[in-house]
Amino acid sequence: MLTGAASVFTVRNIMTSIEYYRDALGFDVTFQYGEPLYYACLCRDEVSLHLLSGRETQRIPGNGAICVFVKDVDGLYAELVARGAGVVKPPQDYAYGMRDFDVTDPDGNQLTFGMASRPSGGI
Repeated sequence: MLTGAASVFTVRNIMTSIEYYRDALGFDVTFQYGEPLYYACLCRDEVSLHLLSGRETQRIPGNGAICVFVKDVDGLYAELVARGAGVVKPPQDYAYGMRDFDVTDPDGNQLTFGMASRPSGGI
């Protein structure tokens, strides 16, 4: 039985990334690990994200992505814009039945926030 999951984003500067996820995206820092710090967990509501310093892995920073399902995509969009998040595009309805928008972190990891909508036609 699967009971949960968390994406791990590789980042260049762990402190810069922690501040971004906390201040621009509204996540809480739930733990930090390492001396010097190289791993952190951040949570917002039911979503957990882990950050791993690029100096601790061969993974290339900025290649991560996650889709986060939300209840109010337009409200979240307004909040994140006000917080200064790196919004790539505003919410839009898509033919696949979602209304979503994209945000990137300082390294280029992408977060798509979306909710179900009526299909907009097309493909």
